[in-house]
Amino acid sequence: MKQSLQFLYQDTARLTFTELEKVAVEHNLGSAIETLRKARQQQYATPYALLNLVDDAATFATVETLVLQKQALQPAVLIVIGIGGSCLGAKAIDQALCGSFAHLNKSLRVYYAQTVDADYMVQLVAVVEQTLQKGQKVLLNVITKSGTTTETIANFQVLLAVLQEYLPTTYQEYVVVTTDKDSVLWRIAQQEQFALLEIPKQVGGRYSVFSAVGLFPLMMLSVDTKALLCGAADMVTDCLQTDLHTNPAALSALINFIHYRNGYAMHDLFLFAVDLEGIGQWNRQLLAESLGKACNMQGHVINAGITPTVSIGTADLHSVTQLYLGGPRDKFTTFVTVAHNQHEQVVPLLPQFQQQFSHLQQKSFTTLMHATVEGTKKAYQNNGLPFCSLIFPEKNAYCLGQFMQLKMIETIYLAHLMQVNPFDQPQVELYKQETHKLLR
Repeated sequence: MKQSLQFLYQDTARLTFTELEKVAVEHNLGSAIETLRKARQQQYATPYALLNLVDDAATFATVETLVLQKQALQPAVLIVIGIGGSCLGAKAIDQALCGSFAHLNKSLRVYYAQTVDADYMVQLVAVVEQTLQKGQKVLLNVITKSGTTTETIANFQVLLAVLQEYLPTTYQEYVVVTTDKDSVLWRIAQQEQFALLEIPKQVGGRYSVFSAVGLFPLMMLSVDTKALLCGAADMVTDCLQTDLHTNPAALSALINFIHYRNGYAMHDLFLFAVDLEGIGQWNRQLLAESLGKACNMQGHVINAGITPTVSIGTADLHSVTQLYLGGPRDKFTTFVTVAHNQHEQVVPLLPQFQQQFSHLQQKSFTTLMHATVEGTKKAYQNNGLPFCSLIFPEKNAYCLGQFMQLKMIETIYLAHLMQVNPFDQPQVELYKQETHKLLR
């Protein structure tokens, strides 16, 4: 039996269901839900196309076939070249499921080339060269929706040059390009006979983790992508419910919106699992780019946005909790915890620690984490700080699919409530334009 995420807000969000229902009616949230329900019937024809990624059997089969072809080459290293939504989703899932030390015992090592940092790239080139010198193979997966992203194209050229040097007649076999159909990079890939995967036109980068963008690298890493998509599909069903009681995305969006209106302009995703840090970074981009807008849908300047932060428990209890509990009342928090870990660790019984630390002796880390989480929540409640909770029954592909789909739909509902476009990013283009001017 599948275990689902738990979303809890009663007694901690400092809002009643009646208050949530009232705001939902005032802002016609029902119309947004109905828009998404209709979009499910229109495949990739609307900006809400992301909802249809979860049951796109044709794309899944195409990616699966290509993965089998590339696995047959037995690459020792996979390099995912992308930035933002082209990279963050797959990296987050990889980290969450495979762990921070997965590279030590996996037959396929993965690296992520996300920015034009010369020091990092020199080290990555060295990894590629050393791998190729040993007679092993390196697979490049370059991902850019536009096909023109400066950082991505620069990194791709550097790594492609190394491949061409060591594999002058076969380098094409070790490149997979994921981009919009007919983009500049798509046409180059056709000329070079690189393998091509298409990103649906209406699916933006930060919403693309369940497309070929995420599926190809995750399948290469043997992630259970069927379970991932199953979790996402089940969450789509839940989050399109018209009954507010049973719609976690609508509830969470309303809670965040009301607190935003009341001056809580920051949202902290407090994750009590080290391996979920990447999930926090993925959510940070989703929230920031989707809601941070100069103008509303009517073109009026409103300078809206919720500033997303990421905290990792228990480490950040010793770095930022003083600020959270004692500082400005401008932060709403979502605590994310895992009910059951795959492994257990117990504090050993050491005589020299018994007198002063008897309360720790022979305690499991699960017990320590649970006590810390509950103590933190109690401190928030005692200080009148609002929060909600998301509980993973365990860290698995199904629950990650649920979480990521929940957050994408929640963000769309939040955008409706804030009257902004969740799919564009006009201000991002400003830095790109200035960068291009300088480079030219």
